Amino acid sequence: MNAVHTQYPDFANPELLDKIPLSARTILDVGCAQGALGADYLRRNPACRVLGIEMDEAAAAHARQRLSEVFVGNVEKTPMPFEVPDGIDCIVYGDVLEHLSDPWTVLKEHAKYLSPQGTVLVCMPNVEHWSFAARLLTGSFDYEEQGLFDRTHLRWFTPRTMARALADAGLALSDAAPRPIATDKAEQFTAMLTPALQALGVDPQEYLNRSIPLQVIWRARKTDISRMELAATMLSPQGGVSDVRVLEPLRALRTDSSIYTNLVAEAGLKPQLGDAPRVAVLHRPLLLGENGLARVRALLEQDYVVVSEFDDHPMFMEERGVNLGELLTFRGVHAVQTSTPALAEALLADNPEVAVFPNGVFELPPVRNFADMDHLTLFFGALNRQKDWAPLMPVLNEVSRAVGDRLRFRVVFDEAFFKALETPHKSFEPAMVDYAGYMRELGQADISFMPLEDNAFNRAKSDLKFIEAGASRACALASHVVYGGSVQDGKTGVLFHNPAELRAALLRLLAYPEATRRMADAARAYVAQHRMLAYQVAARADWYRALWERRAELNEALKQRVPELFA
Repeated sequence: MNAVHTQYPDFANPELLDKIPLSARTILDVGCAQGALGADYLRRNPACRVLGIEMDEAAAAHARQRLSEVFVGNVEKTPMPFEVPDGIDCIVYGDVLEHLSDPWTVLKEHAKYLSPQGTVLVCMPNVEHWSFAARLLTGSFDYEEQGLFDRTHLRWFTPRTMARALADAGLALSDAAPRPIATDKAEQFTAMLTPALQALGVDPQEYLNRSIPLQVIWRARKTDISRMELAATMLSPQGGVSDVRVLEPLRALRTDSSIYTNLVAEAGLKPQLGDAPRVAVLHRPLLLGENGLARVRALLEQDYVVVSEFDDHPMFMEERGVNLGELLTFRGVHAVQTSTPALAEALLADNPEVAVFPNGVFELPPVRNFADMDHLTLFFGALNRQKDWAPLMPVLNEVSRAVGDRLRFRVVFDEAFFKALETPHKSFEPAMVDYAGYMRELGQADISFMPLEDNAFNRAKSDLKFIEAGASRACALASHVVYGGSVQDGKTGVLFHNPAELRAALLRLLAYPEATRRMADAARAYVAQHRMLAYQVAARADWYRALWERRAELNEALKQRVPELFA
């Protein structure tokens, strides 16, 4: 989509975007410009209704192609041009209020339309920024086309006056985040000004703190709600598992202004919000014997509700020599969270408090593939899968010999798979790329190969590879094991049971690339409708809060399972 020429730049403020509640059903973007912020948000929460108000006709015309609805007009004259029977979950003012004659009245009027848990987001230039004072002192103040000195600014706010404006609108302040730029210059300016500040009775450090932020992003709510602390540990990233199970859920929950999230080493777990509810999520912890008891006791002494995050079958640990009789990973914590019903069933024997949060994606990546329909690229990126792919390698080589460079291979992680391919039309990423890099590699391929041998361990695995492929618009070429429960054969991907079916499926994908792309489009639509993290935020938050409310009951159950924890 080509950008249009307007007075507004066409990009989203990333810090503002990250603070929009991910579970919002309706958002109002006041001064939406060309709709860049709303468009980026819709890749995170496609089910949301995003409304825009914009005065510039050209910008609004472009925004209409991106957002649900756009109104062209002056928000001060028409503050609510939309029907919002269920209220608005988030109202965004991204560098807007300073352009209004009476922003205080607009805030008060819009607050009436917020849903009960609705949020207001304000990104506001900071008139206390050091450059403002410097220009006044040197007599060089003048307006500019944009930025802090934008000639269209009508109102100026300090952090204190913005907080007062939100409170006067009946909103409860959640937090304020500074957007600092050129901190070294602010420090130099403050150092030169220190004698004058001291003479005025102003603490130089306090002044520096106020003068560093170029902008401040405020979050306020329709109704106040007690804050909850969610702390998590994480194993070293490996193949994206840590990102999917820890980092991205934390990022999603952080968009709820009532939840304070913290990623920390287990030894550093310490309450940050006083007596606020607190939950500690331990990522795949190996809790064994006295050491395991001591680790959980340390958390119980700080009144944490302790949750084990685990997305593999317990036999995974047994196969690696762990004595399950001494294992406290599941029975020695208050609750367990996992990724599939099959895993939950296996874990219930050790702990009745098990929640299933299916793997999902934080956002839909930009579409990058199917650029050359005469040459399709097959992607393989997995760890420890040789037993799964080895029986199928002869078929891959047979097909690649038959079709030549119509089939290209892109391999990440697995060097043995790459070497076993008998074709010159292949490339390999030998390094362990990070998750963002992995998704970029996947998004440039057209077919994603996902083989799993039929065994008890694999049957408990999740369909994450399909979700990632669908989000990236890569067509799934997958085993019936695990993926048979997610992939609609011939509609959102292609399934196979054995080498013969794999051969037929792969040849069909290459022979009919338009049909292959249609299946990939359908898979992306499925992910957008069903498998976004946005659709889990409320359930996750509610579960953690419910665990905290039941902590006395959970402590008693834990004492019955592992009395030595309380010795």
